Formats: sequence, structure tokens, C-alpha cells
Amino acid sequence: MFVDRKQLQEILKKANQHARKQAKESGASIYYIKNNRRIREDAEGNKFEIIFDLTGERQEFEYHE
Repeated sequence: MFVDRKQLQEILKKANQHARKQAKESGASIYYIKNNRRIREDAEGNKFEIIFDLTGERQEFEYHE
């Protein structure tokens, strides 16, 4: 079975929506990279940028687009 670009984009969009829905229902965060920044989005939709300082400690800051 071959799919064209448009079909593939639709499949990926549906997979993304399904994964977000499952994470939200289970109270889990989702992690992704946007504009070269690590983002954690919690189940309520709050977004945080993840940064590691010079010592390797993880820090999170509220992310605004």
C-alpha cells in the first residue's frame, strides 16, 4: 500500500491527536521540541521549557509562544 504526502500528513495528524488524548486522559505529560526548545506539556495544557544548566541540573520555566 502506497500513500501520498497528503495521506501521510493526515495519518500523522491523527496519530498525534490520539497520543495527546491518551496522555491527557492518563494525566501524563508530553514532551516535544518546538523552535529548537525542549517543551513539556502537562495534562492540563500548561507548557514548560526544559533547560539544563552548566552543572546538568534540569530546570523548567513557563513557556509562552
